Amino acid sequence: MTAPDRICVGAIVGSFGVRGEVRLKSFCADPEAIADYAPLYTEEGRGFDIRLTRAVKGGFAAELTGVSSKEAADALRGVKLYADRARLPSLPDDEFYHTDLINLLVVDTGGAEIGRVRAVHNHGASDLLEIHGPGLKEPLLLPFTRAAVPTVDIAAGRIVADPPEGLID
Repeated sequence: MTAPDRICVGAIVGSFGVRGEVRLKSFCADPEAIADYAPLYTEEGRGFDIRLTRAVKGGFAAELTGVSSKEAADALRGVKLYADRARLPSLPDDEFYHTDLINLLVVDTGGAEIGRVRAVHNHGASDLLEIHGPGLKEPLLLPFTRAAVPTVDIAAGRIVADPPEGLID
């Protein structure tokens, strides 16, 4: 279980070579900045210092402390890496870390409850909020745009949504 003050900044997608390097996918706006946020931690709390060695297709080859064989690197495939929030840059008022949106209550512009954010997805164009609620037959995928989500109030734990016409039955 990750500490609440940690943000997912990347994932190990496999090994690279035979000397224990890993293939690393960065989730950071500036992909190379992932190394600046070390040490990085697994969900279980294992920490790694990190050194990017080269850019590779889809990410970077990287050395992690304590990982010195291909087998050790292979064993980390699929592991997400987290950085302490304090090491990350502050965000402008209209930007949010995905983890801060999870579990927020979503209400419509009239104050009626729609549901809660379960996940944030990005399939290339823009972020989508996955919302689950008692009145929804299936999860609602709401575009995370200023038009569809005019208000995000992290402190109050809620989002005001104005879903596009026809999105909710």
